[in-house]
Amino acid sequence: MPYEPPTHTVERSLRATSGARIVAGVDEVGRGAWAGPVTVCAAVTGLRRPPEGLTDSKLISPRRRAALAPLLEAWVTAFGLGHASPGEIDELGMTAALRLAAVRALEELPVRPDAVILDGKHDYLGDPWTVRTVIKGDQSCIAVAAASVIAKVRRDTMMAGLGAEADRYADFAFDANAGYPSPVHRAALERWGPTPHHRLSWSYLDALPRWQHLKKVRFSAEAAALESGGQLGFDF
Repeated sequence: MPYEPPTHTVERSLRATSGARIVAGVDEVGRGAWAGPVTVCAAVTGLRRPPEGLTDSKLISPRRRAALAPLLEAWVTAFGLGHASPGEIDELGMTAALRLAAVRALEELPVRPDAVILDGKHDYLGDPWTVRTVIKGDQSCIAVAAASVIAKVRRDTMMAGLGAEADRYADFAFDANAGYPSPVHRAALERWGPTPHHRLSWSYLDALPRWQHLKKVRFSAEAAALESGGQLGFDF
């Protein structure tokens, strides 16, 4: 399907209205997964023209993403990656875990950005950062699109590596599903139960009577709502 390429419109607007000189685009991956971290990338691009074909990582084939990511890493002015582990997600809830991962990503940048473009409509970053939320920013904003591709490829590579750690983990096919729900992933959970890489407060455990005793109590109604909204049950 044809799509409009992302632009620097939001970056230019932030420069004009707030005087921001360094603007970082921020995007996350792994929010709806059963296993693995939530990963956030912060990318600073300036106002240069990006490599051809850049858009939201979800609109790019895996092969194209894998080829584009190293080009983007070399092209951006700077980028930082931050992760929140499954244990941190269980302990803090997704919103706080996202903020933790985003702060870690931003603090990896060599210079603190004057403003941040955050993909989506919710500002999970908050003070003291100057944030502009943009719905579908990963399609419309160059810096956010770059962050989305880098984050996706880095996390997918990490998850594939987890799947190769041991014979037991190979059954989960993390190299194919990156920790997200799939029939193969469900079958492995039914047989083996959750690994140390799984989120134990997630609702997939409700459908696993053999392993329900491992489930951690949701820390708040907010965490439960995020689970329900993230298609984390066995809805195939």
